[in-house]
Amino acid sequence: MARILVFAKAPIAGRVKTRLFPVLDCAQAALLHRRMVLHTLVAACAAAPGKVELHCSPSAGHPFFNDCLAHHDMTLETQCAGDIGERMAHGLRAASRADPLLLIGTDCPARSCDDLRTAIEALEAGWDAVLGPVEDGGYSLIGLARFDPRLFADIAWSTDQVMAQTLARMKQHGFRCSTLPPLWDIDRPSDLPRLQSMYPALLEDIASHACVPD
Repeated sequence: MARILVFAKAPIAGRVKTRLFPVLDCAQAALLHRRMVLHTLVAACAAAPGKVELHCSPSAGHPFFNDCLAHHDMTLETQCAGDIGERMAHGLRAASRADPLLLIGTDCPARSCDDLRTAIEALEAGWDAVLGPVEDGGYSLIGLARFDPRLFADIAWSTDQVMAQTLARMKQHGFRCSTLPPLWDIDRPSDLPRLQSMYPALLEDIASHACVPD
């Protein structure tokens, strides 16, 4: 059965969800990030019981990740150095027909357990790859049944060209790719009203948490 790799940063105030400033302050953004990681892990562990790896940044030794390990059936790995393409390529390098890999981030709360199962089924049914696009032109999910580092080289990461460039690269190198319906992720203050409407628990009482001035 396919494994799911969840890429996540430790919820360190001032280092996560900074594009949500100033609508959220550093502590509120870190709390939201923490909740989104946990939300993602619930879906991943339900979709692939015993087959989830949490790939941690900056280190798997952070107390938050140890707490995650105590509450979920999974393993911990530390992400390698490099840009997001290099880190994803490193995580997916072992993908094969016998052991397909699905990699997800934690910024897309609408990415459900059913979505993950659909992606896994596509890989196990013979597709070379599966992508889960998001509305901003990127993707929040990539699965591979065979690995090629060229899929991650010279991509304009963090732009609206990521999905299109990746699909073009897959076509260039002979990958048959299944695509899931597009979803949305949480990157900017304008994303918060939709989050509040659809997943209010992720923002519950967040106003009561604030950075303490020096």
